[in-house]
Amino acid sequence: MTRMDNPFHNYVEDLFAKLGRIRIRKMFGGAGVYAGEDMFALLDGDQIYIKADETLRADLEAEGAQPFEWTNPTTGQTLQMSYLSMPVNALDDPEEATDWGQKALAVAIESRRAKVKSPRRRPL
Repeated sequence: MTRMDNPFHNYVEDLFAKLGRIRIRKMFGGAGVYAGEDMFALLDGDQIYIKADETLRADLEAEGAQPFEWTNPTTGQTLQMSYLSMPVNALDDPEEATDWGQKALAVAIESRRAKVKSPRRRPL
């Protein structure tokens, strides 16, 4: 996607520019926001949701953040994901957005590292 394709994506790239090279990839009707190989935010319409662990979730909820929920179109089941809306104040403040983005990126990196499995043992 070129920078001219989606003004909101351009805005998000600019908002998180201090985190390094930001990529936005379409997925499931929304988009994932990546720094390197780590997805630290997702976009749904004009909303930015950032990845959170329990500690960051508490901080975000104290700022009025709401969880991202996804409803499976086949089953109708609604799932709450590990992403919460970015605080409203950060949407117009690149410094604050960078702070929240750094925290979310740290959670994403830790999550990826936790998923790395130890090598399988080979039968002798």
